[in-house]
Amino acid sequence: MVREGHENKEEEMMMMVATKPAWLEGLMAETFFSSCGVHESRRKSEKNVFCLLCCLSVCPHCLPSHRSHPLLQVRRYVYHDVVRLSDLEKLIDCSYIQPYTINGAKVIFINQRPQSRAKVSSNVCFTCDRILQEPFHFCSLSCKVDYLVYQGDDLSSILFRIDESDFTFSSLRMDGHDQLGEISTMEDDAEDIMVISDQSEHGTNSNNLKEKKKKKESNYLRGMVLSLGSRRKGAPHRAPLS
Repeated sequence: MVREGHENKEEEMMMMVATKPAWLEGLMAETFFSSCGVHESRRKSEKNVFCLLCCLSVCPHCLPSHRSHPLLQVRRYVYHDVVRLSDLEKLIDCSYIQPYTINGAKVIFINQRPQSRAKVSSNVCFTCDRILQEPFHFCSLSCKVDYLVYQGDDLSSILFRIDESDFTFSSLRMDGHDQLGEISTMEDDAEDIMVISDQSEHGTNSNNLKEKKKKKESNYLRGMVLSLGSRRKGAPHRAPLS
């Protein structure tokens, strides 16, 4: 009986350790940039703000009802939700999550993205195997959180107390720049990293990867020019007479 009670206590402690706070669970599960059910008949009714107190997404027309609540702005890059690193790191430790630079600002993907094709690399996301740059271990916030939960680590060690003064209504920028994919480029995207098939090759020099990429691009352009030139020199072909 004593042993059973001890085991139950350990299970309860493990559950407490792995429990995600409501705001974090909601942020990773919420669907952003869908039309607000209350204001769907009005312009700009996409839900692009997350209320850290109510743990739900709201549209710009809902903001007056949440004016006194801590608010986190969510942006979108190529159909995926991102949050500014400067905002997110006030809530949770973002170390080892690979950031991306969009319009001069570093952002973190909220959830993992589907892989476009199989890749082999010496450094991949611990959770979803997406190729990453050194020294990062996670491609998104959810990948880091899910990994720590799976390992049974204490999430409270990476969570910070919400300072409502950092997430005020007045700090939001509702100026139409939430859709980042159309007007910006992503630096150091995983899709642009050369495939590394050997651990020793990765350890030689990062400049070799850049040189290989440049050579690959120049060869592609040269081949495209040659193919266009040969196409012009070819004799025109007439359709057979019926």
